[in-house]
Amino acid sequence: MLLDLTGKIALVAGSTQGIGLATAKQFAQSGATLILLARSEEKLKNIVSELPTPQNQNHSYLVADFSSPNTLQDALSEAQKNKGFEGAHILINNTGGPPPNKAHEASLQSFRDAFEQHLICNQILVQALLPFMKKEKFGRIINVISTSVKQPIENLGVSNTIRAAVANWAKTLSFELAQHGITVNNVLPGMTSTARLDAIIKNKAKNANISEDEAIHQLKSTIPAYRFAEPEETANAILFLASEKASYINGINLPVDGGRTKNL
Repeated sequence: MLLDLTGKIALVAGSTQGIGLATAKQFAQSGATLILLARSEEKLKNIVSELPTPQNQNHSYLVADFSSPNTLQDALSEAQKNKGFEGAHILINNTGGPPPNKAHEASLQSFRDAFEQHLICNQILVQALLPFMKKEKFGRIINVISTSVKQPIENLGVSNTIRAAVANWAKTLSFELAQHGITVNNVLPGMTSTARLDAIIKNKAKNANISEDEAIHQLKSTIPAYRFAEPEETANAILFLASEKASYINGINLPVDGGRTKNL
């Protein structure tokens, strides 16, 4: 199956590492013009210069820190005002999860911070890109969240809570936007070889007073495939949902987890 994104513009958040970076590379190789979004301008510049350009695309980037929604609004306003930025056909909402913690021990501020970083920033991006998607009669909004929206994960209290809020927000958008040719779906990565997983392994080893190797073994033993995913495997699912081939898939939560999630 050929997944051709030639002529499409894709804005990918969190695109300097992990799943976001793998997704950006897949999209570029498939012909999309990329707008990368992250907080490190140096990393963004390097990645833009290295992205594939099979259709002679002119890739670009925006600098914003999701911990401060105002910087995101400023970056979008600046791009619209001075760089001729109209919008994008595809939006990949993707940002690192809140630190591990127990829900009953988490501070009120940690919930507020996570809500702004995830749901509020997602909303800012959607509202900025919707006019262009509606005009083009084509849109893909894909949120990279977590299998915790189906099955809460131990010691990720704030993350479980906020990820579920994002999933319900996305489902609501899917009802509202389908008439415009815009689909909204969630990809739920399982344990994927990223910096986020490294932090979870270290935290698990510390809390259980075991070695990191033992923590890795325990985590892998919960996965039928008995391995962690590579970021590219999740990017493949995102690429399909972003393509024309997925035009009638809307409002779903798609686990990419090696079979770890036990419910339907």
